[in-house]
Amino acid sequence: MSGRLQGRVAVITGAASGIGRASSRRFAEEGALVVVADLDEAEGKAVAGEVGGHFVRADVTSPGDVQAMYGEALERYGRLDVCFNNAGISPPEDTSILDTDLQTWHRVQEVNLTSVYLCCKYGIPHLVEGGGGSVINTASFVSVMGAATSQVSYTASKGGVLALSRELGVQFARQGVRVNALCPGPVATPLLHELFAKDPEQAARRLVHVPMGRFGSPEEIAAVAAFLASDDSSFITATALLADGGIHAAYVTPL
Repeated sequence: MSGRLQGRVAVITGAASGIGRASSRRFAEEGALVVVADLDEAEGKAVAGEVGGHFVRADVTSPGDVQAMYGEALERYGRLDVCFNNAGISPPEDTSILDTDLQTWHRVQEVNLTSVYLCCKYGIPHLVEGGGGSVINTASFVSVMGAATSQVSYTASKGGVLALSRELGVQFARQGVRVNALCPGPVATPLLHELFAKDPEQAARRLVHVPMGRFGSPEEIAAVAAFLASDDSSFITATALLADGGIHAAYVTPL
């Protein structure tokens, strides 16, 4: 690895599995000191131990937990350079607007969008104080296009993440803080596997739209996150960076 993040301190939420876990590994390989934030203590501690980082148990929907998460990062490492706000959910009961109940709607909005609001609200001041840094918010390809197989609250929450990222990227650009939305396509994570990838018919319905003909890997998304965290992306802010195998550009792709 190039060491693009040498000595930088990165807080990654949802870091115990999937994209967060792969990103913790990639950031550490690039030289970063990684704070692994998650509700899953066993897996979170395992990831932190693997990457030589520090685990913090945090409920990212709780203002107190988010503030304490950054406080612990600063106490341990003395600075903050990267906020990768990656935690999110996509429960099976979030489907069509005709069927998704209000409780599910609120739960998904809290975890996927309010958490990003909180992580930005309490993280960006530390970046400004330190002279700048990078905020990466995990959105989705569905933040820029509709899906006939609906997850209505998930899609709305990710659209909110994208809009929030643009707003903050513009607001803090002259203070040295870059804010970008990372928009993955379907990625072979435990969450995606549980939702539909384990069912060949369900997987095929989605893969028909992916020009590359496969799901992405967490490591591929982690590589994009490392780019956004590094100075290689120093002139990129308020942007949606799509890593979706070409879905956004395809009308339809045959099997």
